[in-house]
Amino acid sequence: MTARRLWCVAVAVVVCTGTLQAKDKPWMEVKSPHFRVLTDGSAGDARRVANEFEQMRAVFATAFPKMQLETGAPLVIFAPRDEQSMVSLAPLVWKKQAAHVAGVFQNGWEKQFAIVRIDQDHPGAYQVVYHEYVHSLLHANFRWLPRWLDEGLADFYGGTRFEKSKVYLGAPIERVRHLQGATLIPVEKMLTVNPYVEYKNNDRQIDVYYAEAWAMVHYLTFGDGMEQGKKLSDFYRQLQVGGDQKKVFTETFGSFDQVQDKLDSYVHNFAFKSYVMNTPETMDEKSFAFRTMSVGETCAAIGSYRLLARDRMEAKEITDEGLKEDPNVAELHENLAFMEFVDGRDSEASLEFNRALELDKQRYLSLYYKTMMSPEAQMNSQKDFVLLESELSQVIGINTKFAPAFVRLSILQAREGNLSSALAVARKAEQLEPSRAGYHLLSGKILLRQGKGKEAAEYGKFVAERWHGPDHNEAVELWNAVSAEQRGPEAVSMEVESAEGVSVAEGIVRQTACGSKDRPGTLTIEKQRKITTVQAHGGFSAGFSDTLWYGADHFSTCHHLDGLRAVVRYKPSEDKQFDGEIVSVEYREDLPEPLNAKTETTATSPTPTPPATATSTPK
Repeated sequence: MTARRLWCVAVAVVVCTGTLQAKDKPWMEVKSPHFRVLTDGSAGDARRVANEFEQMRAVFATAFPKMQLETGAPLVIFAPRDEQSMVSLAPLVWKKQAAHVAGVFQNGWEKQFAIVRIDQDHPGAYQVVYHEYVHSLLHANFRWLPRWLDEGLADFYGGTRFEKSKVYLGAPIERVRHLQGATLIPVEKMLTVNPYVEYKNNDRQIDVYYAEAWAMVHYLTFGDGMEQGKKLSDFYRQLQVGGDQKKVFTETFGSFDQVQDKLDSYVHNFAFKSYVMNTPETMDEKSFAFRTMSVGETCAAIGSYRLLARDRMEAKEITDEGLKEDPNVAELHENLAFMEFVDGRDSEASLEFNRALELDKQRYLSLYYKTMMSPEAQMNSQKDFVLLESELSQVIGINTKFAPAFVRLSILQAREGNLSSALAVARKAEQLEPSRAGYHLLSGKILLRQGKGKEAAEYGKFVAERWHGPDHNEAVELWNAVSAEQRGPEAVSMEVESAEGVSVAEGIVRQTACGSKDRPGTLTIEKQRKITTVQAHGGFSAGFSDTLWYGADHFSTCHHLDGLRAVVRYKPSEDKQFDGEIVSVEYREDLPEPLNAKTETTATSPTPTPPATATSTPK
């Protein structure tokens, strides 16, 4: 479940100067074995960037032999030649950054983009990009990592430096300077603190937190007695099977006081080691495929990035430009379809998804959205089941790592009453995207319907103890749905996170209306014939189940919410027309009831086990 700050009033998007004019100079594409790099610079520059990403990938393949290095969200790398090109490519990001950034990473559920400026290719310049790339790999392999370890590993590996014949792993990064003269945060506190809550409005202390997270990973890898990271590997292996973090930490590394003393000494010596390895055997850069893209293809690629970056106005502008130049580029129609979908114009969106598929039958996102917007997605007959399963299987056939399609197949199986099949497919989704709490909860809900309350409770407990906000609350709901007897004697009390001074209402979404400058947005829900209508004049926090079929990349509080269950927190209002003002809302997708009266509840299924995880460290 994703939580974000959303606004119900009309959002004004800044139109920046220097908008890319693709027709003036189409970009070029370089393809290495695992990466696609687009540039308005030279082919040599693009090949060099591709090769460096290949090297980073090879480092991970060496350090974590069992790690899956491909995800269901393809990565496209933009390599603009200079600052002016960077501004033109990403005007809204540049406006927000208010600084001359060398790189940007845009993470999404369906696509990922990295931007690295060619004229800034010097040691450390792309560290923020590699940091986020490492995050994407970690989240594709571990179902949960504590924040300090997640950030520390991302910096540790993201700071990798490449030279002609050597790679320096764990080399000091820019963050280290924040440790100079700083008092370290107590190690025990580091394990659980949320720096953005604990140190709100204290940028200095937040910087110390991130620097210390890097230092902890560095010490637990290279420090005396740490066996070159073997103990750290053992630590996060135990976390993946549900070990209590503090207990496992002290059993693995020593008491908190012992680790604190050694870490203090280690950090303030400022003589950090690095692991030196030979440069991974690289391919001949000149062998990377190279071609000049058409104007339409250039517009499509950049439009896709701008859509993910929520730069809607610029995305529409460049998409329209591309369609004028070449109306037969499938990605342009797919981009336009996404814009229509988010705005609630589903008929227009369906037409564009269909057009994209006519032009390119491998566009699995268009096939997926076309399928999920079709009547059979309502799953009201056996004929619907057969057709929906066939089309979702086609999506998976094109992209075998696209987890949302497995989620929909699992829900389809549950709707048919085939719970053992539903659980097997849900676990496949867990393996593909183990960091999405809602995928674990889906397995838990299926287990509960099978009558396996004890196993279901374990899923709820695991998520509730490790995630916060909407994910935590949904997990507590699963936990509470299991009888106290089935939870076992070690059952603990769990509570939903909430704010003081607010009322709570729950019900099925019946109507939503986006706001404007002249009127507030509204949300109407119903439960047992009781209607609750709340309004929003400004921003509010919104979260939703990870299983929601269109996910985070295309979510809005205006459309495609009818029929979901909503938990609304609001401040009561004296206005009799409305019950109150929205503070937060959580949209939940419940497991559908089986279409037939008979439900399979006796299927044999093993006790839940986590997906395979990477546990090796460099030797």
